[in-house]
Amino acid sequence: MKNKSFFGTAAKALLLLSLFSCEKFPVVDEEDSPPVSLEELAMIFSRLPLEQEHLDEVHSAVCSSVGNGYDEEYTMADLFTSPGAGVGARSAGTKAPAERWSRPLRTLLENYLENAYATRSGDTPAPASAAEYISALTGSDLQIYWPYSEEWDHSSMPVITFDPGGDMTANIGYELRGDGSVKEVVVNENMAMERPVWVINRNDDSGYQTIEMLRRQDPDWGKGGTIVVRKDTKSSGDTRSLILKEFELMKNKDCWFAGGNEIVFKAGGVENFSASTEAEMRLYSPSITDFMISVKRSQVRQKIPFQAVMISEWTEDLQSLAFLCTEDDGGTLTSWKCTSKVTIKGKSYGFDIEIPLNSRDDIIWRGQLTRNYLEKNNGMESQFGDVYLTFAFI
Repeated sequence: MKNKSFFGTAAKALLLLSLFSCEKFPVVDEEDSPPVSLEELAMIFSRLPLEQEHLDEVHSAVCSSVGNGYDEEYTMADLFTSPGAGVGARSAGTKAPAERWSRPLRTLLENYLENAYATRSGDTPAPASAAEYISALTGSDLQIYWPYSEEWDHSSMPVITFDPGGDMTANIGYELRGDGSVKEVVVNENMAMERPVWVINRNDDSGYQTIEMLRRQDPDWGKGGTIVVRKDTKSSGDTRSLILKEFELMKNKDCWFAGGNEIVFKAGGVENFSASTEAEMRLYSPSITDFMISVKRSQVRQKIPFQAVMISEWTEDLQSLAFLCTEDDGGTLTSWKCTSKVTIKGKSYGFDIEIPLNSRDDIIWRGQLTRNYLEKNNGMESQFGDVYLTFAFI
């Protein structure tokens, strides 16, 4: 393979990108910068002698992540500590057996880095050694993102690229060929739909517990559980539960290089409210329900079952709840201050609620959902910004 300088490739990438977008590259805070350059890591992967086993390993990992409710991703942490395992696999107790891979991808990376550092010049920047580089990768949030991985024919070699940031729709990529050569190409989402493309980007969703993970952790979820329910679950007695039955995302919220959509639902209300005086009302405090579901880019405009409880004990005195739907983009933790209303002897009272969200989050919809509205539209689909939601009482 021909030897490419990082500077030369970066210049070519900037030149190609200027043809596709007039957007400027965003200024990235040093505190937010990964310990290893995304572009540099993409170039390293393009130089590895990948074989069928390594393609299978990455595909196994992204399928594992999807099965756990996350995006099509394979983190560097899992690549080095649990080859072939996806996000959430360790929490779910499904750690991939390392012996499945006779020569895992981490071995190729370790060999490449050891050789690169043994022959480097004295002015090579930090990390200072192969061991430090690997440690930086393992401790980072960098990953391989494989959009439309379900369309892979289980043999084609990938094109490797990286997230250029901003709203870019195209970037430089490295096309791997069977003879070991590498060709520089322009990568866009249409290419990713037609052939395998690995994007080196940063993980945004591993800090969340998905619906799938919550279901597995609650041994009673099949009977209704305390958090999520099955389609055939019914409330007992005179109480009702409000569930978010299903939803549909109408468009992708981020640039395709950044991955799919981490849709977060948060609801604030008062559980099992039965106060009859203002003094009793002060004994209650609002609760916040918080769920995340990862929507692959290929799942946009598809109905996705959710079956999550928003309010488990909805009484006739509860007039409304606060509801927030966002696409997670990180940033500084802040909050949305809102109220949930209840009735005591015909008089309405509001509970102050602070629902946490991040400063960069894309707010899809927020506001109050009243009891009258929910009862009128019980089990019916309604549009809330860029999502269609179906709420139901059970």
